[in-house]
Amino acid sequence: MTGREGEALTKVLGARSAGPLAKLGLVTVGDLLRHYPRRYGDPGTLTDMDRLALGEHVTVMARVARATVRTMRSRAGAMLSAVVTDGRHELALTFFAKRAGALRPHEDKLRPGRVGLFTGVVSEYRGTRQLTHPDYVLVGVDADDAEEAMFEASRPIPIYPASSSVPSWRIQRAVRTVLDPLTEADVEDPVPDEVRALHGLPGRLDALRAIHHPVDQRAWQQARHRFRFEEAFVLQAALAQRRAHAAEQEATARPLRGPGEPSLLADFDAGLPFTLTEGQASVGEDLAHELAQARPMQRLLQGEVGSGKTVVALRAMLQVVDAGGQAALLAPTEVLAAQHARTLRSLLGPLAEGGLLGGAAHGTRVALLTGSLGAAARKEALLQAAGGEAGIVVGTHALLGDQVQFADLGLVVVDEQHRFGVEQRDALRAKGRVAPHVLVMTATPIPRTVAMTVFGDLETSSLTQVPAGRAGITSHVVPAGNPRWMERTWSRVREEVDKGHRAYVVCPRIHPDDDLPAGGGAAAKDFDDVPDLLELVDGDGAGDERPPLRAVLEVADMLRETPALAGLDVGVLHGQMAPADKESAMARFAAGELQVLVSTTVIEVGVDVPEATVMVVFDADRFGLSQLHQLRGRVGRGAAPGLCLLVSTAQPGTPAATRVEALAETTDGFRLATLDLELRSEGDVLGASQSGRSSSLRLLRVVQDADLIADARREATAVVDADLELGSHPELRAAIAAQLDDEQEEFLERA
Repeated sequence: MTGREGEALTKVLGARSAGPLAKLGLVTVGDLLRHYPRRYGDPGTLTDMDRLALGEHVTVMARVARATVRTMRSRAGAMLSAVVTDGRHELALTFFAKRAGALRPHEDKLRPGRVGLFTGVVSEYRGTRQLTHPDYVLVGVDADDAEEAMFEASRPIPIYPASSSVPSWRIQRAVRTVLDPLTEADVEDPVPDEVRALHGLPGRLDALRAIHHPVDQRAWQQARHRFRFEEAFVLQAALAQRRAHAAEQEATARPLRGPGEPSLLADFDAGLPFTLTEGQASVGEDLAHELAQARPMQRLLQGEVGSGKTVVALRAMLQVVDAGGQAALLAPTEVLAAQHARTLRSLLGPLAEGGLLGGAAHGTRVALLTGSLGAAARKEALLQAAGGEAGIVVGTHALLGDQVQFADLGLVVVDEQHRFGVEQRDALRAKGRVAPHVLVMTATPIPRTVAMTVFGDLETSSLTQVPAGRAGITSHVVPAGNPRWMERTWSRVREEVDKGHRAYVVCPRIHPDDDLPAGGGAAAKDFDDVPDLLELVDGDGAGDERPPLRAVLEVADMLRETPALAGLDVGVLHGQMAPADKESAMARFAAGELQVLVSTTVIEVGVDVPEATVMVVFDADRFGLSQLHQLRGRVGRGAAPGLCLLVSTAQPGTPAATRVEALAETTDGFRLATLDLELRSEGDVLGASQSGRSSSLRLLRVVQDADLIADARREATAVVDADLELGSHPELRAAIAAQLDDEQEEFLERA
């Protein structure tokens, strides 16, 4: 923290005033100054009170219609009843006191015609909405003199994110107390003078005054633009430093083998039963070139569902093995790690049986290392990794253990990067004798501005084509409350199974008695069940009115009793099962011993059963778009077309219904990812909902501010290129340290 911004609010405001602010996470002067208004009220524009919801904590701008004090008949004491209006609708204000005289000051202030901000919790009495004992501040009244009152009455009124114990107007007063005495020397600016001049940005102190106490609309808009640029600039400077530091590291070059030399990659390519897509070939060339350099590759590979990322990653791993190194593939779940190992062995065939009878003479081995391995299997995997016998080692977080060593780790591949923090990626990289090359993969399409903001230290490659031979997926929304639609849903499942295909049924919870969605407890340590908690909690304001979330165990029992599915074997899969049981369930489903698999989101990524053609998703309206898109990608992976039936309880016109309808209309993951981002808050995009922290980004909007982010990236890169350690820019260096501490830096690795 720089200047006076690190001072504790208890010192500046006193413990009594600072205490309630601390409950909002506002502990220092800097915290309070960065608690920007969420909107501004115009003294001439009143709040539409018809939209107030019962139980909601609100701050409304309204005009006093009347106010009267009377003695209560039913009990001792007096009551002041006031009515405020937006011109069409009315809201009651109620104050109680032991005697009428105590209410006279309120009656004197709440004169008809006066406009004010009124803060409280909306309740209802005899059919009338009201605020009981609201806090309030009146425009043109709560000021020192008439001239000040007239001036203050003409200003936009900042309305802050607040709480029942700290209303907006009290935050405004605290900000003024802190802000008014500050001088330029007290507020250090992380944006260099030349950058501000180039982009016409005000200084930081002027911008703070304009955003918290603007003279007009233009003032706060300019200030907000400046702080958005500052947020982008500080973040991009941090990313530029990471890129520069990575470029300075030494890595072992892993060039392609020459013609005629024994080569796993050449033999693998020769045996492929399909032709690489144009995108796979192009990305493969980029990876081959970067792996051949003596500085570490740092690349993000994002691919549409089913676009063939695994083959691209495998070809890169084989190039490294050919050059004498090893590759490690880090997966977020045991189910996915085990499947990756099976898939790689299947794709490689004899090339993965080095040293075994029938294996290729120059082959290698694929080792699997997970937390549930038995002692003997774990020892064997550790020996294969440490001795170099295994050119490819696949695993979960178990790969990060101190006992895991590599003979020569040359490439780290991180699958589903958003499931890992920065320290986990770095822990695996540290196992190389020199910096290994890094390939980060995600099946969640990332809009350009998010990639630039969150993965700005990585070069980005995208796969948008789907390999030939896949028939595509059709999606439909099924209203949960319509029995005929549900009957038809199970009939369609039966039709697919009768053709020799398989069906997934996805539920957000494991057990019907669970208070939280699947993954809410400690059993989810391996990320086997982590649904999109933000969406499951639901921001549509209708969560309490909806039926309980469906659970795997209850739905499995129900399906076994469903006439349309009579005679079918129904299995279950969730993260609380023993690893061996999870592996068995997937193997039986893949082999056709189970025709219907009722599962949590453990199948969200990577699970590949080509015979699976139909998926039913319960409570689809409670998931995020990106997660639904990933789930849907588990079907239609073979030659037969896929069908996804989205069972929804959302009311038409709600955001939840919009999400589900958008998914049914398109299979374009990049379009869906952009829409998903538009429907979310910036903090959720950057992973704050997963970490439980608020995002470091307060005003920056990674979709709408694309041009601003690009400008900030260009300027920050130039500053860092000229001065890597920012010795000439101590304010910027301090801002990076303050905003991106060890915990917050994780959002650089989460999208």
